[in-house]
Amino acid sequence: MHIKLSRAALFFVTASLIFTAVPPAIAENLSPIEPRYALATNLANSYSPGNDIAVYQLSAAALYDYDAIWPHAAPDSLRFKVELNAGIASAEHNRAIVSANMLAVYLVESLTTKVFTPYLEAGIGVIYTDYQVEDQGLRFNFNPQLGIGTEIKADNSTYFIATRLHHISNGGLHHDNRGINSVLLQLGLFF
Repeated sequence: MHIKLSRAALFFVTASLIFTAVPPAIAENLSPIEPRYALATNLANSYSPGNDIAVYQLSAAALYDYDAIWPHAAPDSLRFKVELNAGIASAEHNRAIVSANMLAVYLVESLTTKVFTPYLEAGIGVIYTDYQVEDQGLRFNFNPQLGIGTEIKADNSTYFIATRLHHISNGGLHHDNRGINSVLLQLGLFF
């Protein structure tokens, strides 16, 4: 038990350093693509173990050129997103839910038009839920996600809409590891 908790603590410290170690000045100096920032609303509903958990969150994100953050060659259409989310979940009573995620975002240039820029995204993060389902084990968990979305250019602004498969699991750090699966809808604006 002590070893597993030490590994979990090491992971959370490492993840925290990753999320805070991406200063915009570095990305701006190394990348021909300027960093972009966004605010969004996340709406989610669980489908496993049941469909009784609804989530409402505010989200802040930074989007960088992938090459500027990770020191290896990557396709020109690949981006790196760091996002922080906080809100409530309606599990029994309204409970806090907070997460930090990092995602690779692939712009589908072959489908891009003057108005729409479709993208695929996938990543992982850490999440704290102020509630637990039966056999969940921990309140601090991993948060892998997979999604599809599009940017929408309108009136000198860029909006986006995305849907994601959202999973919560402790990754085997605790013997009780019942996951929570949800579908998430994200609506946002770049500024």
